[in-house]
Formats: sequence, C-alpha cells, structure tokens
Amino acid sequence: MENQQQTYQLTPKGIDKLKAELEDLKTNQREKNLEALKEARAQGDLSENADYDAARDEQARIESRIKEIENILKHAEVISADDSNDKITLGKNALLKVNGKDPVEYTVVGSLEADPFSGKISNESPVGKAIIGHKKGDEIKFKTESGRNTTIKIIDVK
Repeated sequence: MENQQQTYQLTPKGIDKLKAELEDLKTNQREKNLEALKEARAQGDLSENADYDAARDEQARIESRIKEIENILKHAEVISADDSNDKITLGKNALLKVNGKDPVEYTVVGSLEADPFSGKISNESPVGKAIIGHKKGDEIKFKTESGRNTTIKIIDVK
C-alpha cells in the first residue's frame, strides 16, 4: 500500500499565520518552558513534583505542535482566488443568503483554516461542498448532515 502524503490547502494568510505561530513556539514558548523546567528541577525530588510534570507535558505539547506545523508547511499547497472566473473556488469570497435569512459573506478555505465564526468555511463542509463551482445568482438546495433541507442563494462572488 502506498503512503500518500496529504496536502494541506492554505491561503497565503493561513501560511503566514502558521509561520508566525511556529516562530513563537520555537522562540518564546520553548524558552519559557525551559525556564519552567529549570525552576522545577531546582525544587528537588522530581518523582512527586507537579510543576516538573506540568512543564514536561507542556514541552511535549510545544514540540508536537512544532512538528505538526512544520509538516503542514512542508506539504502546503497555496491557494489563491482565481479572479478570471465568477465561480466559487477556494480563496474566493461569497455573499450567501441561507434559507432566506440576511446575506452573510464567507471565504472558502481549506479545512485547516476553517473558522465559521470569522467567516471562513471549509471546502469540505456541507455548505462549502454545495457552493463550490457555482456562481452569482445560483440557488442551491441540499440536505445537511443532520437531514435539514437547506437553500442557499449566491448573491455575489468576489
């Protein structure tokens, strides 16, 4: 069986955000953690030292996240909106009217960047899957995972 490496679709902003987090982990958080480990070791007996255990757990979390981000960046595919067409693709903004409610603007992004509360929906989400490839004026009807009938009217694409 072939080992297929997943590629991560990210916008340029998403890549910058990950690079900033990686820099912070490597410089600031690692340093703070090393200080916490030194202080905990100075307390003596490590077998019953909660501060030492907490610092070791934090060290493992930091190192794990660094490896995760480095892997994501190594296998990242930069997505940018294709301005030459009016269809919804990764990186594009879409003004949507869902079930007749007030229009809401979303940016279609890869699953790692998805954050519906800040207007970023994943191309793998039910709404993302439904609107990809459609254009301004289209009306899409589909069933959500919970079985609800949903209608989306695409007001604008940019």
